Amino acid sequence: MKAVIQRTKEASVQVNNEVVGSIDYGYVVLLGVTHEDTEEDAKYLVNKIINLRVFEDQDGKMNLSLKDVDGSILSISQFTLYGDTKKGRRPNFIQAAKPDAAKSLYELFNQLIKDQGIPLETGVFGEMMDVQLINIGPVTLIIDSKDK
Repeated sequence: MKAVIQRTKEASVQVNNEVVGSIDYGYVVLLGVTHEDTEEDAKYLVNKIINLRVFEDQDGKMNLSLKDVDGSILSISQFTLYGDTKKGRRPNFIQAAKPDAAKSLYELFNQLIKDQGIPLETGVFGEMMDVQLINIGPVTLIIDSKDK
């Protein structure tokens, strides 16, 4: 699994011009799933994401986690994170998991976040979405569960 994490002061996602999820302070997480991913990959990413220390403390140092700042997560499924652009000009998405498998792991990922007491909003799996955010910093990180 791959996650792109963006620290935000506010974010929202719309489907068909209707807001389906919005948060204030926290993270927008774009999540991609590949064929080999398992429940262990989801657990690893959730633990890493909610405990990452990228929020400033009183001294302006990145020392606080999402839990420390009572932040929220806006979780968006993003199969294009597994797009391969090595050949040609059109990305190849062969490495992205099939929709049924990806949806199952995306939903597990979201449930694991909720189980940790983190406020969570989501987009709609498989739909065309418009995501808006104000990225603080900007701080954007990429975490791949294969790097654990």
